[in-house]
Amino acid sequence: MKKQQVDHVLRAAGRITGERQFIIIGSQSLHGKYPDLPDEILTSFEVDLIASKTADRTEWLNVIGIDSPFHETFGYYADPVDASTATLPRGWKGRLVSLPPGETEGVKGLCLEPHDLAIAKYAAAREKDLIFTRELARRGIVFEERLLSLLDQTPVDREVRERMRSQIAGDFHAEKEVNVPPRLDEVGRGRKPTRTRALERNDSAQNPANDSDNDTH
Repeated sequence: MKKQQVDHVLRAAGRITGERQFIIIGSQSLHGKYPDLPDEILTSFEVDLIASKTADRTEWLNVIGIDSPFHETFGYYADPVDASTATLPRGWKGRLVSLPPGETEGVKGLCLEPHDLAIAKYAAAREKDLIFTRELARRGIVFEERLLSLLDQTPVDREVRERMRSQIAGDFHAEKEVNVPPRLDEVGRGRKPTRTRALERNDSAQNPANDSDNDTH
C-alpha cells in the first residue's frame, strides 16, 4: 500500500467513528518513518487500526473492513484491532511515530517505531512475518543491536525469546544460515533464496569437478 491509501483509510475511519487519532500497529506503520517505501515491502492490503482515545469505537471500523463495499471498491481496508493483537516491547507507546501530514481531513495516525514493529513480527513468526523482518534488515531499516535490546524488554517466555533471538541473528548474518526466508523480491518468482545460491557457488568453487560433470550433460 502507498501512503495515500493509508491516508484514505484514516480519513474514512475518522468520518465513521468521529475519532481524530488512530494507532497503526501493522506493517503499514512503516509509513510513519518511511512514507516513500516501495510497494514490494508493504504488500498487505489492510491497515491495522486502534481508536486511541475511545478504544470501543475501533469495532465500528468493520464498516470499512475486509469484504466490505469499501474493500471491494478500493482493494484495501481497515482491520480493527486492539493493543493485545501484537506482542510489543515495554514502552512502545512512548516511541510511536506520527504519520507525516496527508489528505486525512485532520485525522492523525500514530505508527509503531520500526524496531517495535519488527519485534511484533518476530513474535508472530508467520512465514510472511519472517520474510518481512528479513527485508527490514536487508534494507537497513532496523538494526540488530537495537532489536536485541528491545527483545529483552518484550513479555515473552524463555523459549520464545530464544527463538526470536535466533531469528534476529539469522536476518543479520544471512550468509551463515540456511533456513532463512527469501527476500521479498524472490517470493513468487520461482527463484531460489539468495543464501542458497551463495552456498551453491561456494560448493562449486570447492568442487570444480562437479561443474565439469554438469557441463558434459
